[in-house]
Amino acid sequence: MLKAYSWLTFCIVMWGSNFIFGKILVQEFSPSMLTMLRLLFVVLFLIGIAAYKRHFKRINRKDLLAILVLGIVGVYINQWTFFVGMQTADTTLSALILATTPILTGFLAAIFLKEKVTIRMILGSFVAIIGIFFVVTKGSLSSIHVEQGLMWIVVTMISFAIMIIITRLLSQRIDPLSVTLYSNVVGFMVSIPFAFLMDNPIRLSASTGDWAFLIGTAIVVHGVATLLWNNNIRHVDASKASMLANLEPFVAMIVGLVLLFKPITLVEILGSLLIVGGVILSTYQRKRYFNRTISNK
Repeated sequence: MLKAYSWLTFCIVMWGSNFIFGKILVQEFSPSMLTMLRLLFVVLFLIGIAAYKRHFKRINRKDLLAILVLGIVGVYINQWTFFVGMQTADTTLSALILATTPILTGFLAAIFLKEKVTIRMILGSFVAIIGIFFVVTKGSLSSIHVEQGLMWIVVTMISFAIMIIITRLLSQRIDPLSVTLYSNVVGFMVSIPFAFLMDNPIRLSASTGDWAFLIGTAIVVHGVATLLWNNNIRHVDASKASMLANLEPFVAMIVGLVLLFKPITLVEILGSLLIVGGVILSTYQRKRYFNRTISNK
């Protein structure tokens, strides 16, 4: 049990640190090219795992459309908007916005999966929105300023919520590795033409260290951490695992302080507590979703 929690904590640290990694990488690579390259290395890693396990399964025609939508929206758009947003968005606030994904997922589940919207969900959403507003305004209505990058992060959050719903539906018929592999392949294929059409100019770092950082974070954050989570989530209580996930914004704060020398403010801490508290309140009865949310994280 201790080993399982240790690996799960490692995954949360990697996912929380990804906001800082993304911030660093978009300074050296243009966002569309970065998206394509990162997906390339993730796909190569997943193909290697699938080949090692001899785990290549055919997809039924009725599931093919869902895989295509998942690859385009849940993988490509999710990754591309994240890197575009990270060019200007604040890392801590971006982490806090993405932390509200389970709330949006709950409302989407009510629409598409006919699940019930509870008073707890509504109250939790209200508390989380207050927390985000508090951080954005820095505690003062006179300082309202929304960066364009944050709007892209909101799109990232929406695409992630859509990914969760589609993955939830597909997981009833297809194993997680197959869903993750095929959706990432679709996302990578879609990213190729846009990498050369949307970036002007195209930026590619000439530093070996930057390329090593790109490859390493792609494989560890999106490959190794996902597999470790899938393998260890079975051995722990889902509610405790979901509590660990709420630590991502705080991980982003600490790693941002260490790597980017970004100070942690009292407003960010108070806003984070409100947002995380709202998410916990809203998703208290939806813990089962968390086991399904990391296929493309």
